[in-house]
Amino acid sequence: MIAWLGQTLVLLALLAAAVGSVLGFTAGIKRNEAALQWARRMAYLFAAGMIGANLLMELALLTHDFSVSYVAQVGSRATPTWVTMVSLWSSLEGSILFWGAILGVYVAGATWWSRNRHPEVMPWAMGTMLACAVFFAFLIAGPANPFQLVPNPPVDGPGPNALLQNHILMVIHPPSLYLGYVGMTVPFAFAVAGLLGGRLGPDLLKSLRFWLLIPWTFLTIGIVLGGWWAYEVLGWGGYWAWDPVENASLLPWLTATAAVHSILVVERKGLLKGWTVTLVLATFLLTILGTFMTRSGVFNSVHSFTQSDIGPTFLAFLALGLVFSVLLLAARVGVLESEGRIEDVKSRESFFLVQNLIFVGLTFTVLLGTVFPLVVEAVQGVQISVGEPYFNRMAIPLGVTLLFVMGVGPALPWGRATKAEAAKALLPPLATASALSATGAVLGARSFWLLANLFAAGYTLHVTTAEMLLPVRRRMQGGRSGLGGALASLLGAGRRRFGAYVAHLGVVVVFVSVGVSSTHKVTAETTLAEGESTRLGAYTLTYLGSEERVEPHRRSTVAKVRLDRGGETLGVLEPRMNHYFTMREPIGTPAVLTTGSEDVYLSMMSIDPRGRLGLRAFLEPMMVWLWIGSGIVVLGSLLAMWPRRALAASSVRSGAAGAERARDELEPAA
Repeated sequence: MIAWLGQTLVLLALLAAAVGSVLGFTAGIKRNEAALQWARRMAYLFAAGMIGANLLMELALLTHDFSVSYVAQVGSRATPTWVTMVSLWSSLEGSILFWGAILGVYVAGATWWSRNRHPEVMPWAMGTMLACAVFFAFLIAGPANPFQLVPNPPVDGPGPNALLQNHILMVIHPPSLYLGYVGMTVPFAFAVAGLLGGRLGPDLLKSLRFWLLIPWTFLTIGIVLGGWWAYEVLGWGGYWAWDPVENASLLPWLTATAAVHSILVVERKGLLKGWTVTLVLATFLLTILGTFMTRSGVFNSVHSFTQSDIGPTFLAFLALGLVFSVLLLAARVGVLESEGRIEDVKSRESFFLVQNLIFVGLTFTVLLGTVFPLVVEAVQGVQISVGEPYFNRMAIPLGVTLLFVMGVGPALPWGRATKAEAAKALLPPLATASALSATGAVLGARSFWLLANLFAAGYTLHVTTAEMLLPVRRRMQGGRSGLGGALASLLGAGRRRFGAYVAHLGVVVVFVSVGVSSTHKVTAETTLAEGESTRLGAYTLTYLGSEERVEPHRRSTVAKVRLDRGGETLGVLEPRMNHYFTMREPIGTPAVLTTGSEDVYLSMMSIDPRGRLGLRAFLEPMMVWLWIGSGIVVLGSLLAMWPRRALAASSVRSGAAGAERARDELEPAA
């Protein structure tokens, strides 16, 4: 019954998406309001069908209905309930079904949100969103159908991939990535609508920015949680290995970040309209490429859990989307005329453009290193690998330059600046930059790129802090409010600007943490008998023995290692090796002690028959600040997404200069 109902709901969603897409484009061509209203109804019906199908699959998983093909593939009676629930996205068919539900939520949300907005372009946006929905509904109904009926259902199943059961982060990491990937459909639809409708006015820009920031925030969370999962589960002491599927999530994040900044230039100066929609279109295409990387089986990756035959289908959709985007840009980008021009190289908009170009350079670098081996193998039949040395050699200089430019741009004014004004804005931050770099050198930093990173971080930290608090100083100097009222204003009318600078502050923290942790990591490998000790920096590690722990779905070998420093016992860490009954090879889980300055990271390699422990230990400086900085970035993006109040303060100022200061006080930094 569940299999039949699930397939019926998926087919209903496919029909609704197809009809709604045709009605949306018809409404755009003929300006037919009735067709648009029916397209909206089809959008809600598509969402209902997809959400209903997902709820049915969860019911099948929880009731162990092995007559449903997907449950027979990933279900198990011994699996804990929380693992059973998240098994929905543990394999190909379920993850595509989950994608459909998220797409339904986004399509319904954007439809409801825009019901009284942008009547001249919304038909095109509705048609585009639902056209994308047709593709994914077709996948779920056909090549990736999770509701196929099993004629002779098994009594039990194998359970999901053991890596997905090994850490609680798998509850939120994949959904966050999906919310980021799938959500890029909405800004893509708005960009297509702007091109087809021939306008990209302030209201549409505001909507485009809002619907871009939502998936960008989720994608940021997903990338960070993925790094945290790798750090906490895989046992190699790192969080980013330039894995092809890691890169797949980074690529659309880079172009989306560039687009967010580009939208600001369009809002402020009327520049870069064509460039902005190009970035948005590219971001959507890169999410499809990333899904192809993850689900086609062409890349070998710890993150790629499936081998499937849907790769050609995704590739065809990617090719179709690429051709459509290029032809649309060629035919329509000319109608989005710029309303201004870059007047001076010493201006904020000039450095926003430089920043955008660096983002694109990083995107191309990562894309080339990820796809090039696949192209060589396809053309020449030779397998090659592009590893971490290439990515670090190319990405580190670009990243440090980007961090520095992130400080230079906001320090400069919009429009023209004299040499004296530019010098007054750009020279003071050099003191903070030099001080932070010198502090790093005194504390032992010797790497050129680490010192350059600290210099750029100090420069951007100075500018970010100064710009963040600029409205506070202006309000207090004008005598319009005290310190409390001025600070409260940051979360009032100026919260979009304030949130953007909070995000910049988080980026600075992340860059410093990455630079220090990657260059000053201490590693030790040893074999210990019970009672023996080894040193790791200032710490003493003593092996106390091991024990076996049995759970319904796994058996764990747990080592106990006492951690001492300066004669004081800090605790007992328990790295483990988990033996899942459905897998031959065990999966390790490291143990981590986190402090404000460093992490002590222990990974069990083996325990021999005599009870000797093979241990790999890492001392990771400033690791916790990577996660803290990422949280600050997310907090800033949430503040920046908050609806912006109308600018009222300018009415109490006199003259053009006062109005300009008012706009500066409330404008976003991006």
